[in-house]
Amino acid sequence: MKHLWKFSFPFFLFIFISSIKEVQAHCPLCTIGAAAAAGGAAYLGVNYIVIGLFIGAFAVSLGWWMANIIKRKFVPLQKFWIILLSFLSIVIPVLPLLNDTMPVYISWIGDYGSLLNRTYMANEFLIGSFGGAIVLCLTPWLSRKITSIRNGKILPFQGVALTLFLLILIGTILQMVTS
Repeated sequence: MKHLWKFSFPFFLFIFISSIKEVQAHCPLCTIGAAAAAGGAAYLGVNYIVIGLFIGAFAVSLGWWMANIIKRKFVPLQKFWIILLSFLSIVIPVLPLLNDTMPVYISWIGDYGSLLNRTYMANEFLIGSFGGAIVLCLTPWLSRKITSIRNGKILPFQGVALTLFLLILIGTILQMVTS
């Protein structure tokens, strides 16, 4: 009887999956793509700012996805608070693990060392996380612009492809600049 279950389970799983009529795959695929890219970057020894870029995008994507699942509004700005909570709950625990700083020189007026010209130490992972969050928040707008330029035609997986392309492009540039 146990052997029958082993062979019939994949069959019933296939029947169940094939009976699903509609799948809203943009957000889950984007979330999984961002997480896979961040994990791959960590495995390859990529700079912390690039890892932060992907983790920040993953955190916002996950928050956005969860906020869209909740159909009823319980608090004002509910979507924003869910996305922010998701971002903070993912980025803050990882922050001590990827704690590397880089100098950021801000020059306004006058000589080096004056009140307006200082070198600050910034956490690479945190800067990358904010960058990833910004990229992910701008991608839907950019996708709509591309769709309007193409007279309403959408490419297959346009949002996912655009998000991953921008993250990989920006990550590659950051890796070259900061190495």
